[in-house]
Amino acid sequence: MHKEDQPLIFELSTPGRVGYSLPEMDIPEIDLSELLPDGFLREEEPELPEASELDIMRHYTALSKRNHGVDSGFYPLGSCTMKYNPKMNENVARFNGFAHLHPLQDESSVQGALELMYDLQEHLIEITGMDEVTLQPAAGAHGEWTGLMMIRAYHEANGDDKRTKVIVPDSAHGTNPASATVAGFETITVKSDENGLVDLEDLKKLSVKIQRH
Repeated sequence: MHKEDQPLIFELSTPGRVGYSLPEMDIPEIDLSELLPDGFLREEEPELPEASELDIMRHYTALSKRNHGVDSGFYPLGSCTMKYNPKMNENVARFNGFAHLHPLQDESSVQGALELMYDLQEHLIEITGMDEVTLQPAAGAHGEWTGLMMIRAYHEANGDDKRTKVIVPDSAHGTNPASATVAGFETITVKSDENGLVDLEDLKKLSVKIQRH
């Protein structure tokens, strides 16, 4: 077998093997036919693989190693969910007092979360040198769309109705031209060179063409 081949979990199955060990139930067993209609009850046992706990663990661990992940490699391009987040941040984001807040909770019960968000805004303002920031966007595509809508509103407020095009590299993430289109802009594609970078000559040609129109 080729080293990259991986048998199906069903191919590792051997009748009689089990991959779990559960303690005896400490509550009375209930007949499911008393709780569920006949149409929802199985007449035959499901055809599940029968494998040992070790075989199951090794099988899915081997499969996971075939996936590219942020813990095992670098993402040169991808959505906001693919970028590296420190494990500590992931753990904090799962705190019950933060992750399980309800949007309509009274402000008096969410002061800790509001303080965190305010501090983050202030840090971002200091780092970027901007006057204000918003934490409203919930994803990368949402953020770029928000930025494009702000750009559009700025031009409209200044009476400039000629800036209607956005130049997007052909190597860009798919959300980039999509966000520009949804924001009401026309997207113009600029080519990449042999190194995967923006082709500057093509960019110059596009710039001249756009200025003429």
